[in-house]
Amino acid sequence: MGMEPKDDERGQPAGITRPMASMLAVAAGLTRLIPHPWNLSPAYATEFFAGARLRSWHAFAIPLAVRVLTDILLLPYHLPFVTKPILYLAFMPFVYASVTINILLGRLVARTESPLRIGSLAIVASVQFFLITNFGVWLGSDVYPATLAGLAACYAAGLAYYGPTLASYVVFSGVLFGAHAWLTRTSFPAERVPALAK
Repeated sequence: MGMEPKDDERGQPAGITRPMASMLAVAAGLTRLIPHPWNLSPAYATEFFAGARLRSWHAFAIPLAVRVLTDILLLPYHLPFVTKPILYLAFMPFVYASVTINILLGRLVARTESPLRIGSLAIVASVQFFLITNFGVWLGSDVYPATLAGLAACYAAGLAYYGPTLASYVVFSGVLFGAHAWLTRTSFPAERVPALAK
């Protein structure tokens, strides 16, 4: 409840859709379909940005719908590289739990344009994504033993991919939030975020 933004300074109701923020979130999410270096994509920042700049249920529905759509479209590409499809499918709930947390983290910066606060939470978003998804890999994998040592080994192996993940969250969050801030000052003033927190 405390994370839900109230009416803004222009009197817009909290449930109204923000078209420019919606388009930026959808466009960033769809970049998953474009070939990119491993774990380096604007898509990683999508849910965090959407949580911050979309209102009410749109903050959850839009990025999660894009995630579901792109997962379906990418399934034929991913499955040939998966030795046990059932384990891949069992892993997906951890991904969706993590991206939902990122939406909630975005709600914490819904009423600020502070680069420090946004950047700090983008780092938190990348860390929790790393921890939760790699926990899911360990839990559903037969590669790592079901011990603390196996979990540690799984996290250690995942560190090789964390650098690009961190860069994706921080850099592309900056791009998305910066683009939205610029556009709301030049072309879409109705979407401008009240600067209540610096």
